[in-house]
Amino acid sequence: MELPFLNGVEPGPLQSGLIVAAAAVVAVVIAVILHRIGIVLVRKLVRNRPYTTNVTRIAFRASQVCVALFAIRVVLTAAPDDTPGLRSLSYLCTVALILALTWFVMRCIVSVSATVIQLNPYDVADNLKARRILTQTRVLTRSAYFIVGLLGFSFVLLTLPGARQFGASLLASAGVAGLVAGIAARPVLGNFIAGLQIAFSQPIRLDDVLIVNGEWGRVEEITGTFVVVRIWDERRMIVPLQWFIENPFENWTHTSSTILGTVFLWLDFCLPVEKLRAEFERVCKQAPQWDGRVCVLQVTDASDRAMQIRMLVSAQNSGNAFDLRCAIRESMIAFIARDYPEALPRLRSAIDPVEIGASSDQGRNLADRLGDIIDGSPRQA
Repeated sequence: MELPFLNGVEPGPLQSGLIVAAAAVVAVVIAVILHRIGIVLVRKLVRNRPYTTNVTRIAFRASQVCVALFAIRVVLTAAPDDTPGLRSLSYLCTVALILALTWFVMRCIVSVSATVIQLNPYDVADNLKARRILTQTRVLTRSAYFIVGLLGFSFVLLTLPGARQFGASLLASAGVAGLVAGIAARPVLGNFIAGLQIAFSQPIRLDDVLIVNGEWGRVEEITGTFVVVRIWDERRMIVPLQWFIENPFENWTHTSSTILGTVFLWLDFCLPVEKLRAEFERVCKQAPQWDGRVCVLQVTDASDRAMQIRMLVSAQNSGNAFDLRCAIRESMIAFIARDYPEALPRLRSAIDPVEIGASSDQGRNLADRLGDIIDGSPRQA
Protein backbone atom coordinates (compact mmCIF):
# COMPACT_ATOMS: atom_id res chain seq x y z
CA MET A 1 0.00 0.00 0.00
CA GLU A 2 1.33 3.40 -1.01
CA LEU A 3 0.97 6.39 1.27
CA PRO A 4 0.52 9.79 -0.43
CA PHE A 5 2.74 11.68 2.03
CA LEU A 6 5.66 9.36 1.16
CA ASN A 7 5.77 10.47 -2.47
CA GLY A 8 9.18 11.83 -3.20
CA VAL A 9 10.79 10.17 -0.18
CA GLU A 10 13.63 7.85 -1.07
CA PRO A 11 13.33 4.29 0.25
CA GLY A 12 15.48 3.88 3.34
CA PRO A 13 15.52 4.60 7.08
CA LEU A 14 13.60 7.87 6.73
CA GLN A 15 10.79 6.19 4.85
CA SER A 16 10.70 3.37 7.42
CA GLY A 17 10.51 5.92 10.22
CA LEU A 18 7.60 7.75 8.63
CA ILE A 19 5.74 4.49 8.02
CA VAL A 20 6.26 3.42 11.64
CA ALA A 21 5.05 6.82 12.90
CA ALA A 22 1.93 6.66 10.74
CA ALA A 23 1.25 3.10 11.84
CA ALA A 24 1.67 4.12 15.50
CA VAL A 25 -0.84 6.96 15.12
CA VAL A 26 -3.37 4.68 13.42
CA ALA A 27 -2.83 2.00 16.07
CA VAL A 28 -3.36 4.50 18.90
CA VAL A 29 -6.57 5.81 17.34
CA ILE A 30 -7.93 2.30 16.82
CA ALA A 31 -6.92 1.27 20.35
CA VAL A 32 -8.60 4.31 21.93
CA ILE A 33 -11.80 3.72 19.94
CA LEU A 34 -11.90 0.03 20.89
CA HIS A 35 -11.18 0.94 24.51
CA ARG A 36 -14.07 3.37 24.65
CA ILE A 37 -16.43 0.86 23.03
CA GLY A 38 -15.33 -1.78 25.52
CA ILE A 39 -15.92 0.57 28.47
CA VAL A 40 -19.42 1.40 27.24
CA LEU A 41 -20.27 -2.29 26.82
CA VAL A 42 -18.94 -3.17 30.26
CA ARG A 43 -20.94 -0.36 31.88
CA LYS A 44 -24.13 -1.56 30.19
CA LEU A 45 -23.59 -5.21 31.07
CA VAL A 46 -22.79 -4.63 34.75
CA ARG A 47 -24.69 -1.44 35.41
CA ASN A 48 -25.79 -2.36 38.95
CA ARG A 49 -22.41 -3.51 40.26
CA PRO A 50 -20.66 -0.77 42.25
CA TYR A 51 -17.14 -2.16 41.86
CA THR A 52 -17.25 -2.39 38.06
CA THR A 53 -18.87 1.03 37.83
CA ASN A 54 -16.15 2.57 39.99
CA VAL A 55 -13.35 0.83 38.09
CA THR A 56 -14.58 2.02 34.70
CA ARG A 57 -14.91 5.54 36.10
CA ILE A 58 -11.79 5.88 38.27
CA ALA A 59 -9.35 3.82 36.17
CA PHE A 60 -10.67 4.97 32.80
CA ARG A 61 -7.83 7.34 31.92
CA ALA A 62 -5.10 5.00 33.18
CA SER A 63 -6.47 2.05 31.20
CA GLN A 64 -6.74 4.24 28.11
CA VAL A 65 -3.07 5.22 28.38
CA CYS A 66 -2.10 1.56 28.86
CA VAL A 67 -3.99 0.50 25.75
CA ALA A 68 -2.44 3.29 23.67
CA LEU A 69 1.10 2.49 24.84
CA PHE A 70 0.54 -1.22 24.21
CA ALA A 71 -0.54 -0.44 20.63
CA ILE A 72 2.61 1.63 20.11
CA ARG A 73 4.72 -1.17 21.57
CA VAL A 74 3.20 -3.66 19.11
CA VAL A 75 3.97 -1.33 16.19
CA LEU A 76 7.57 -0.85 17.33
CA THR A 77 8.03 -4.60 17.70
CA ALA A 78 6.97 -5.12 14.08
CA ALA A 79 9.02 -2.17 12.77
CA PRO A 80 12.03 -2.76 10.46
CA ASP A 81 15.43 -2.85 12.11
CA ASP A 82 16.66 0.14 10.10
CA THR A 83 14.03 2.46 11.61
CA PRO A 84 15.81 5.51 13.07
CA GLY A 85 15.90 5.49 16.90
CA LEU A 86 13.99 2.21 17.10
CA ARG A 87 15.95 0.89 20.08
CA SER A 88 15.59 4.08 22.12
CA LEU A 89 11.91 4.40 21.29
CA SER A 90 11.28 0.78 22.24
CA TYR A 91 13.01 1.27 25.59
CA LEU A 92 11.12 4.49 26.36
CA CYS A 93 7.84 2.85 25.37
CA THR A 94 8.59 -0.11 27.65
CA VAL A 95 9.33 2.17 30.61
CA ALA A 96 6.22 4.24 29.91
CA LEU A 97 4.11 1.08 29.68
CA ILE A 98 5.43 -0.15 33.05
CA LEU A 99 4.63 3.19 34.66
CA ALA A 100 1.18 3.24 33.05
CA LEU A 101 0.43 -0.26 34.30
CA THR A 102 1.56 0.78 37.78
CA TRP A 103 -0.77 3.77 37.59
CA PHE A 104 -3.61 1.52 36.38
CA VAL A 105 -3.15 -0.93 39.28
CA MET A 106 -3.14 1.98 41.73
CA ARG A 107 -6.37 3.32 40.27
CA CYS A 108 -7.90 -0.15 40.58
CA ILE A 109 -6.91 -0.15 44.26
CA VAL A 110 -8.62 3.22 44.65
CA SER A 111 -11.70 1.76 42.95
CA VAL A 112 -11.83 -1.12 45.42
CA SER A 113 -11.40 1.29 48.33
CA ALA A 114 -14.14 3.59 47.03
CA THR A 115 -16.50 0.64 46.57
CA VAL A 116 -15.92 -0.66 50.10
CA ILE A 117 -16.50 2.80 51.57
CA GLN A 118 -19.61 3.24 49.44
CA LEU A 119 -21.08 -0.07 50.63
CA ASN A 120 -20.29 0.67 54.29
CA PRO A 121 -21.34 4.25 55.13
CA TYR A 122 -20.20 5.34 58.58
CA ASP A 123 -22.35 8.46 58.97
CA VAL A 124 -24.95 6.48 60.96
CA ALA A 125 -25.65 6.21 64.68
CA ASP A 126 -24.17 2.74 65.23
CA ASN A 127 -21.15 2.87 62.94
CA LEU A 128 -18.73 0.56 64.76
CA LYS A 129 -18.61 -2.05 61.97
CA ALA A 130 -18.37 0.62 59.27
CA ARG A 131 -15.51 2.38 61.08
CA ARG A 132 -13.66 -0.92 61.43
CA ILE A 133 -13.98 -1.66 57.72
CA LEU A 134 -13.12 1.91 56.78
CA THR A 135 -9.96 1.85 58.90
CA GLN A 136 -8.82 -1.43 57.36
CA THR A 137 -9.57 -0.12 53.89
CA ARG A 138 -7.65 3.12 54.36
CA VAL A 139 -4.57 1.51 55.89
CA LEU A 140 -4.44 -1.42 53.47
CA THR A 141 -4.96 0.92 50.51
CA ARG A 142 -1.94 2.99 51.50
CA SER A 143 0.10 -0.16 52.11
CA ALA A 144 -0.88 -1.53 48.70
CA TYR A 145 0.02 1.83 47.16
CA PHE A 146 3.48 1.58 48.68
CA ILE A 147 4.02 -2.01 47.50
CA VAL A 148 2.75 -1.40 43.96
CA GLY A 149 4.81 1.77 43.62
CA LEU A 150 7.90 -0.03 44.87
CA LEU A 151 7.35 -2.89 42.42
CA GLY A 152 6.82 -0.51 39.51
CA PHE A 153 9.99 1.39 40.36
CA SER A 154 11.88 -1.91 40.64
CA PHE A 155 10.69 -3.09 37.23
CA VAL A 156 11.79 0.21 35.71
CA LEU A 157 15.23 -0.20 37.27
CA LEU A 158 15.48 -3.74 35.91
CA THR A 159 15.11 -2.40 32.38
CA LEU A 160 18.29 -0.36 32.78
CA PRO A 161 21.42 -1.95 31.28
CA GLY A 162 23.57 -3.42 34.05
CA ALA A 163 20.91 -3.03 36.73
CA ARG A 164 20.89 -6.75 37.48
CA GLN A 165 24.67 -6.87 37.86
CA PHE A 166 24.46 -3.85 40.17
CA GLY A 167 21.84 -5.55 42.31
CA ALA A 168 23.86 -8.75 42.49
CA SER A 169 27.00 -6.88 43.52
CA LEU A 170 25.00 -4.95 46.11
CA LEU A 171 23.69 -8.18 47.60
CA ALA A 172 27.18 -9.67 47.57
CA SER A 173 28.53 -6.73 49.58
CA ALA A 174 25.49 -6.40 51.82
CA GLY A 175 27.44 -6.24 55.07
CA VAL A 176 27.96 -2.64 56.11
CA ALA A 177 25.77 -1.27 53.31
CA GLY A 178 22.86 -3.47 54.35
CA LEU A 179 23.28 -2.47 57.98
CA VAL A 180 23.29 1.23 57.10
CA ALA A 181 20.28 0.84 54.82
CA GLY A 182 18.43 -1.10 57.52
CA ILE A 183 19.06 1.58 60.14
CA ALA A 184 18.01 4.33 57.73
CA ALA A 185 14.82 2.51 56.73
CA ARG A 186 13.86 1.48 60.27
CA PRO A 187 11.36 4.35 60.90
CA VAL A 188 9.67 3.81 57.54
CA LEU A 189 9.46 0.04 57.92
CA GLY A 190 8.40 0.39 61.56
CA ASN A 191 5.48 2.63 60.65
CA PHE A 192 4.60 0.39 57.70
CA ILE A 193 4.44 -2.69 59.93
CA ALA A 194 2.59 -0.71 62.60
CA GLY A 195 0.05 0.29 59.96
CA LEU A 196 -0.56 -3.36 59.09
CA GLN A 197 -0.92 -4.20 62.79
CA ILE A 198 -3.45 -1.40 63.24
CA ALA A 199 -5.35 -2.55 60.14
CA PHE A 200 -5.77 -6.11 61.42
CA SER A 201 -5.71 -5.85 65.23
CA GLN A 202 -7.38 -2.40 65.22
CA PRO A 203 -6.47 -0.80 68.55
CA ILE A 204 -7.78 2.40 66.94
CA ARG A 205 -10.25 3.15 64.17
CA LEU A 206 -11.37 6.23 62.32
CA ASP A 207 -13.65 8.43 64.46
CA ASP A 208 -12.61 6.63 67.66
CA VAL A 209 -12.57 8.74 70.84
CA LEU A 210 -9.11 8.59 72.43
CA ILE A 211 -7.25 9.98 75.41
CA VAL A 212 -3.68 10.51 74.20
CA ASN A 213 -1.19 12.11 76.56
CA GLY A 214 -4.06 13.50 78.61
CA GLU A 215 -5.82 15.05 75.59
CA TRP A 216 -9.38 14.08 74.54
CA GLY A 217 -9.88 13.81 70.80
CA ARG A 218 -11.19 11.84 67.84
CA VAL A 219 -9.21 9.97 65.19
CA GLU A 220 -9.61 12.18 62.14
CA GLU A 221 -7.20 10.50 59.73
CA ILE A 222 -4.90 7.47 59.59
CA THR A 223 -2.08 7.78 57.06
CA GLY A 224 0.78 5.43 56.26
CA THR A 225 3.05 7.00 58.87
CA PHE A 226 0.99 8.93 61.42
CA VAL A 227 -2.45 9.43 62.95
CA VAL A 228 -4.24 12.79 63.12
CA VAL A 229 -6.19 13.22 66.36
CA ARG A 230 -8.67 16.11 66.40
CA ILE A 231 -8.68 17.61 69.90
CA TRP A 232 -11.96 18.94 71.33
CA ASP A 233 -10.82 22.57 70.85
CA GLU A 234 -10.09 21.99 67.12
CA ARG A 235 -6.36 21.47 67.59
CA ARG A 236 -4.72 18.54 65.79
CA MET A 237 -2.30 16.15 67.44
CA ILE A 238 0.01 14.26 65.07
CA VAL A 239 1.02 10.89 66.52
CA PRO A 240 3.28 8.33 64.75
CA LEU A 241 1.63 5.02 64.00
CA GLN A 242 4.23 3.11 65.96
CA TRP A 243 3.36 5.07 69.13
CA PHE A 244 -0.04 3.34 69.34
CA ILE A 245 1.66 -0.07 69.27
CA GLU A 246 4.26 0.73 71.94
CA ASN A 247 2.35 2.96 74.40
CA PRO A 248 -0.85 2.62 76.46
CA PHE A 249 -3.78 4.94 75.73
CA GLU A 250 -7.52 5.13 76.34
CA ASN A 251 -10.02 4.22 73.62
CA TRP A 252 -13.56 5.10 74.68
CA THR A 253 -15.21 3.60 71.59
CA HIS A 254 -13.21 0.42 71.03
CA THR A 255 -16.17 -1.95 71.41
CA SER A 256 -19.09 0.48 71.52
CA SER A 257 -19.71 4.20 71.31
CA THR A 258 -22.00 4.15 74.36
CA ILE A 259 -20.48 5.61 77.51
CA LEU A 260 -21.28 6.44 81.13
CA GLY A 261 -20.94 9.92 82.59
CA THR A 262 -20.83 11.08 86.20
CA VAL A 263 -21.86 14.27 87.99
CA PHE A 264 -20.68 14.93 91.57
CA LEU A 265 -22.21 17.38 94.04
CA TRP A 266 -21.35 18.11 97.67
CA LEU A 267 -24.53 18.86 99.63
CA ASP A 268 -25.63 19.31 103.22
CA PHE A 269 -26.87 16.35 105.27
CA CYS A 270 -30.33 17.88 105.66
CA LEU A 271 -31.20 17.43 101.98
CA PRO A 272 -33.82 14.68 101.39
CA VAL A 273 -32.09 12.27 99.01
CA GLU A 274 -35.33 10.74 97.71
CA LYS A 275 -36.59 14.15 96.56
CA LEU A 276 -33.28 14.77 94.84
CA ARG A 277 -33.41 11.33 93.18
CA ALA A 278 -36.91 11.94 91.86
CA GLU A 279 -35.86 15.27 90.35
CA PHE A 280 -32.77 13.67 88.85
CA GLU A 281 -34.82 10.96 87.14
CA ARG A 282 -37.23 13.58 85.80
CA VAL A 283 -34.35 15.59 84.32
CA CYS A 284 -32.86 12.48 82.70
CA LYS A 285 -36.15 11.50 81.07
CA GLN A 286 -36.54 14.97 79.58
CA ALA A 287 -32.95 15.20 78.29
CA PRO A 288 -32.64 14.27 74.58
CA GLN A 289 -29.04 13.13 75.11
CA TRP A 290 -30.01 10.33 77.52
CA ASP A 291 -30.20 6.89 75.89
CA GLY A 292 -32.48 5.37 78.57
CA ARG A 293 -30.02 2.80 79.95
CA VAL A 294 -28.54 4.13 83.22
CA CYS A 295 -29.89 6.80 85.59
CA VAL A 296 -28.61 6.26 89.14
CA LEU A 297 -28.18 8.66 92.07
CA GLN A 298 -26.20 7.52 95.10
CA VAL A 299 -24.50 8.95 98.18
CA THR A 300 -20.94 7.80 97.54
CA ASP A 301 -19.03 9.66 100.25
CA ALA A 302 -19.44 11.82 103.34
CA SER A 303 -17.15 14.13 105.26
CA ASP A 304 -17.53 16.00 108.52
CA ARG A 305 -19.20 18.87 106.63
CA ALA A 306 -21.23 17.46 103.71
CA MET A 307 -22.17 14.36 101.73
CA GLN A 308 -21.11 13.56 98.18
CA ILE A 309 -23.86 12.80 95.67
CA ARG A 310 -22.90 10.90 92.51
CA MET A 311 -25.26 10.94 89.53
CA LEU A 312 -24.47 8.27 86.94
CA VAL A 313 -25.99 8.55 83.46
CA SER A 314 -25.52 6.89 80.08
CA ALA A 315 -25.40 8.33 76.57
CA GLN A 316 -25.00 7.09 73.02
CA ASN A 317 -21.59 8.69 72.57
CA SER A 318 -19.05 10.81 74.42
CA GLY A 319 -20.29 14.09 72.94
CA ASN A 320 -23.83 13.46 74.15
CA ALA A 321 -22.48 12.33 77.51
CA PHE A 322 -20.64 15.62 78.03
CA ASP A 323 -23.71 17.69 77.11
CA LEU A 324 -25.92 15.50 79.32
CA ARG A 325 -23.62 15.91 82.32
CA CYS A 326 -23.62 19.69 81.93
CA ALA A 327 -27.42 19.80 81.60
CA ILE A 328 -27.92 17.63 84.69
CA ARG A 329 -25.46 19.67 86.73
CA GLU A 330 -27.20 22.93 85.81
CA SER A 331 -30.71 21.55 86.47
CA MET A 332 -29.85 19.98 89.82
CA ILE A 333 -28.09 23.09 91.12
CA ALA A 334 -31.09 25.21 90.10
CA PHE A 335 -33.47 22.76 91.79
CA ILE A 336 -31.51 22.74 95.05
CA ALA A 337 -31.10 26.53 95.10
CA ARG A 338 -34.85 26.98 94.49
CA ASP A 339 -36.38 24.30 96.74
CA TYR A 340 -33.67 23.45 99.28
CA PRO A 341 -31.32 26.42 99.61
CA GLU A 342 -30.46 25.36 103.15
CA ALA A 343 -28.94 22.14 101.72
CA LEU A 344 -26.15 23.95 99.89
CA PRO A 345 -22.75 23.29 101.45
CA ARG A 346 -22.12 25.47 104.48
CA LEU A 347 -19.72 25.73 107.37
CA ARG A 348 -21.17 25.05 110.82
CA SER A 349 -19.78 26.77 113.92
CA ALA A 350 -20.61 25.99 117.53
CA ILE A 351 -20.30 28.78 120.15
CA ASP A 352 -19.98 27.95 123.81
CA PRO A 353 -22.81 29.53 125.84
CA VAL A 354 -21.83 32.32 128.29
CA GLU A 355 -23.36 32.25 131.70
CA ILE A 356 -25.32 35.27 132.90
CA GLY A 357 -23.16 37.43 135.04
CA ALA A 358 -19.96 36.47 133.29
CA SER A 359 -17.05 38.74 133.70
CA SER A 360 -16.24 41.49 131.25
CA ASP A 361 -13.11 39.57 130.20
CA GLN A 362 -15.24 36.62 129.10
CA GLY A 363 -17.47 39.00 127.18
CA ARG A 364 -14.51 40.48 125.35
CA ASN A 365 -13.18 36.99 124.56
CA LEU A 366 -16.56 36.02 123.15
CA ALA A 367 -16.61 39.15 120.98
CA ASP A 368 -13.14 38.37 119.69
CA ARG A 369 -14.15 34.83 118.77
CA LEU A 370 -17.23 36.08 116.96
CA GLY A 371 -15.06 38.55 115.06
CA ASP A 372 -12.72 35.76 114.03
CA ILE A 373 -15.62 33.71 112.71
CA ILE A 374 -17.26 36.60 110.85
CA ASP A 375 -14.35 38.22 109.06
CA GLY A 376 -11.53 35.78 109.72
CA SER A 377 -9.20 38.45 111.17
CA PRO A 378 -7.97 38.00 114.74
CA ARG A 379 -8.56 40.91 117.11
CA GLN A 380 -5.66 42.63 118.79
CA ALA A 381 -5.44 42.06 122.51
